[in-house]
Amino acid sequence: MKNLISRRTVLAATAAFCAIPAMAQTAFPSQTIKIIVPYPAGGATDILARMVAQKLQDAWSNPVVVENKPGAGGTIGNNTVAKAAPDGHTILMAITAIVQQPTLMTLPYDPIKDFAPVTQIAKSPSMFAVPLNSQAKSLKEFVTLVKASPGQFNFGTYGAGTSSHIQGSLLNLQAGLDMVHVPFQGAAPLVTNMVGGQLTSAFIDSASARAHIKSFRPLAVTGTQRMPSLPDVPTFKELGYHSYEPIGWFGMFLPASTSAAVVNKFSDEVNRILRLPDVVARIEGLGLWVGGGKPEEFAQTVKSDAGVYAKIIKDANIKIGQ
Repeated sequence: MKNLISRRTVLAATAAFCAIPAMAQTAFPSQTIKIIVPYPAGGATDILARMVAQKLQDAWSNPVVVENKPGAGGTIGNNTVAKAAPDGHTILMAITAIVQQPTLMTLPYDPIKDFAPVTQIAKSPSMFAVPLNSQAKSLKEFVTLVKASPGQFNFGTYGAGTSSHIQGSLLNLQAGLDMVHVPFQGAAPLVTNMVGGQLTSAFIDSASARAHIKSFRPLAVTGTQRMPSLPDVPTFKELGYHSYEPIGWFGMFLPASTSAAVVNKFSDEVNRILRLPDVVARIEGLGLWVGGGKPEEFAQTVKSDAGVYAKIIKDANIKIGQ
């Protein structure tokens, strides 16, 4: 009888054996976490990623590093994460462009199907502005001026295929204007030329415009609410224009098949980080709005924004190189 194994012993051993995979699944993180930034070091995306990386490392006592993988408008870095092992150790810090590009170019990944949205980190509305010496004191007056002088007005943007290009093309389409698109290689030269009076109008993101806001005249802003720093400037929606509701964002994504447990662990911790006073001050100091929210909320924003931008790009016949 001594060699017989009791039923209780068998059940205990079976339970312990079955628990091993479950324990392994919850052992996260188990190695260095990489936050992939698909743009060069030094920009807002990189700054936000490094800020979050340090806070995650402190909270989880686990190495968290930032890897810059710039190129092809961010698609190289995006693709790195799309094809990464879905174990939570490779995460993407992306911007709005990730949902705009599918209608503009052929991609090696699907931004909706190949990623699991985690949460927004920060948000950045855009403004439509004119030089201080412009005769236009409102968007209505600007539209009247452009129609009275065909071919004499332009709109500057921070690059072909960017949010500012899409927004300017939408204004041309909805207001019946013929403004010429003038793309720059980034926001810095756009702002410089706007302040210098080389442009008759421009779409500029709030972060880039922040330090120069008194050097030009904002006429309207994107989004569903006015910017706190520009309470007298109406939204495009207030002025009767549509599809200007989406605003720019910075957000974190994991590979699509990452477990819900890992996605939620990231989201919960990042949302905690976004409430820290020093983090709030840093984000607002960049001229951005603090993000946050559950994965499903961010996923809805991603899907909705993708649909809005795809329609604008098709309706306005926007092509890279315009």
